[in-house]
Amino acid sequence: MGKHYLFFVSLTYSYSILRPLQEEIWSRGDDVAWFIEPPCENCLIEGESQLETIQDVLNYNPIAVFAPGNWVYDFFPGIKVAVFHGYAMKKRIEKIDDHFAIRAWYDIYCTQGESSTPYFKELEKKYGFFKVYETGWCKVDAFFDASSHAIEGKEYPTILYSPTFSKGVSSASYLFETIKQLAETKPWNWIITFHPKLDDPVLIQKYKELSETRANVIFNRSNDGLNTFRKADVMLCDSSSIIVEFMLLEKPVVTFRNTHPGNYLLDVLNESEIEAAIETAISRPKELMDNIHTYTMYHESHRDGRNSARVLDAVDDFLLNYKGKIKSKPLNIIRKMKIRFKAKYYHW
Repeated sequence: MGKHYLFFVSLTYSYSILRPLQEEIWSRGDDVAWFIEPPCENCLIEGESQLETIQDVLNYNPIAVFAPGNWVYDFFPGIKVAVFHGYAMKKRIEKIDDHFAIRAWYDIYCTQGESSTPYFKELEKKYGFFKVYETGWCKVDAFFDASSHAIEGKEYPTILYSPTFSKGVSSASYLFETIKQLAETKPWNWIITFHPKLDDPVLIQKYKELSETRANVIFNRSNDGLNTFRKADVMLCDSSSIIVEFMLLEKPVVTFRNTHPGNYLLDVLNESEIEAAIETAISRPKELMDNIHTYTMYHESHRDGRNSARVLDAVDDFLLNYKGKIKSKPLNIIRKMKIRFKAKYYHW
């Protein structure tokens, strides 16, 4: 009988993050199931297994629960593993990024590289109730296959627009007219995807209607990661961590009012500058591309396709060497009461 693992999904971006990990679990002869937290859309495909109730999860009894979000049900069996929903990027001008918030849900944090590991190691020493393993991000295992970069049979460049959701940072409400004008006047194709938390129905409808009236515009409610990135030549964005993911494919990004611009981006402050910046990005200037490579190595240096394997090895190491031997997590009573109320699960 193989090991049982559980994926805890609360937002649709989790699917593309966790599927490479699922492949590694299956390759080891073990089993994994998905628990999809309402109201998250069910995007499971053939061959994937869902547990629909809390009792199903208790009966399944996983040895580890993997979550790409900020929280997970503490009452689920198994150690809780944070695998992150993106890279450590400051969206606002605060000192510490939300990426590093410790909310006392997790036993393991699987960090991604120089941009995340050192500070998490400091937090591990400070708190003592979790362990940090630098594994690389499981989502990007497939990014470093040669086919990930291929763009075949395309007559015109494709621009991917993927704004963040964060209030005061998202460009979605500012750039609609600019994107509409460029779609009408430039020989470019557009793919527009929104973060699952960007849920303004009026704004969503505007972009959806643009795609219905323009043959060169596709609107997808969510981004499915590598499959979407493969189709695009350039990304237009703001301050989302998805920028790093796209640049891992050695592709340039134009940003609108990025909160922490650098020489790896083509950042603009005014809508009127976007067209020229995209033109520059399409030309892929050497200095820009070299800067992109240096920057992405800072975030993700693990490029051997074995990040998911290291995540599972981290679980094995924790179970063998640390479970029950390190400081207990805080009681976290108020937070635990809130999620039990949310789940209608009133046991301790």
